Amino acid sequence: MSDTSDSEYSGSDAELQEAFSHGLLKPGLNKAEEAPKRFVNNISGLRQKLQEFKLDLPWIEILDCVNKQAPLAPELAAQMLEQEQKRENQLKNNKKLPQVSPSEDPVLNDFKREMMFYRQAQASVLDAIPKIKSMGISTKRPEDYFAEMAKSDEHMQRIRETLMKKQLQQQRSEKVKQLRAQRKEGKALQMQTKLQRQQEKKQMLDQIKKVRKGVAKDLDFLDNKPGKNSKNPSKKTQEKRKWRDQKYGFGGKKRGSKQNTKDSAADISEYKRPPTKGKMKKGNSKMQRPGKNRRIKIKNRGRK
Repeated sequence: MSDTSDSEYSGSDAELQEAFSHGLLKPGLNKAEEAPKRFVNNISGLRQKLQEFKLDLPWIEILDCVNKQAPLAPELAAQMLEQEQKRENQLKNNKKLPQVSPSEDPVLNDFKREMMFYRQAQASVLDAIPKIKSMGISTKRPEDYFAEMAKSDEHMQRIRETLMKKQLQQQRSEKVKQLRAQRKEGKALQMQTKLQRQQEKKQMLDQIKKVRKGVAKDLDFLDNKPGKNSKNPSKKTQEKRKWRDQKYGFGGKKRGSKQNTKDSAADISEYKRPPTKGKMKKGNSKMQRPGKNRRIKIKNRGRK
């Protein structure tokens, strides 16, 4: 029974497909789709609807202005030229950016578009302000105008305190940044000074080695101080150098320098004759101290 039903269904499907291919099927159970309606531009109907919901208000309520752009000021023209040159240099230096012409550059087009909005608004203001003044309407707020605040005084005070805290935190962070930068600069200067001193020390040791080997005989580098101009020393430096030369000499052999020679032994210009016994020096009224034996006798007399 099931086999006969399957064969009937398959036969009916094949007949339907063959009839559909020959165009013999007619609309019956299947619903035919309708073609989409074309749009009709009903201008009169649109204008009628516009008049129905249009509000007929005076001009002062809508402030509608239709005008051209204001003339380009020299400052704005210079700013636009500077922006174009800056953008051109940016494109030249960075090859990764898309190389486009100034007329097709989206960055410059955005800037020009904003300038057009600005000039359009400027022209509207120039046309609307005289018209408003001609109607006798003031455009400035009077000096004694009082408007109630939307926020309470307590709320505004909390806002002020919050802003002050943020400002103090920002100042503290800036001070910390400055201190860190100063520390870095100080460390860099210390390292630079240390390296400079090491280099000067190395140069001086090289000069000393040359002098020891007999390659050089000039010892002027010993008087040079790092960080100062040795060619033009100050007056104070010259006096210190003179005093040290008188005290310590100019170097050289030290052993046996104080031994007498034939000339120094014969020189008696600084000889002073010692005073004779029993005579006091001129200008000295103080008595000489007695000898030890005499002091003992004087002491024994006092005991008796």
